Amino acid sequence: MTVIIRPIAAADRARWQELFDAYMVFYKREPSDEVNERAWNRIMDPASSVHAIVAESSENGVKQVIGIANYILHDNTWTATQVCYLQDLFVDPTIRAQGVGEQLIDWLVAKMKSENWARLYWNTAENNYRARGLYDKYTPHSGFLRYVINNG
Repeated sequence: MTVIIRPIAAADRARWQELFDAYMVFYKREPSDEVNERAWNRIMDPASSVHAIVAESSENGVKQVIGIANYILHDNTWTATQVCYLQDLFVDPTIRAQGVGEQLIDWLVAKMKSENWARLYWNTAENNYRARGLYDKYTPHSGFLRYVINNG
């Protein structure tokens, strides 16, 4: 299987939706058409700080998106240049452990260096051991705890 990482395109909408919905379910969130539509519109808006890349496989001439990474570029008070928050990373469960997640992160690391972002960071659930096995290859756990107050 050949995999390429590329910026998302409008034609990827249906498959992005499938993978994003599966990601939401993985984190015990109910997929929402309203939230999905808003996220997609932000990703497609060149003026937005929300971006996405996809992993696309090519096997026997058939191309299919098999992974997504949604990320946000934002200013930071501690740095002179923007930072990148990898908000969502999800690979089709049927092809996990084949290096696709690593390729998505590697693409972002290369982009960080070429665009001079100050940092790339992400969160994951403490018990998401499979993902943590991948993430630990890049950097040790930061030691910070995350506190969240939801509105409603």
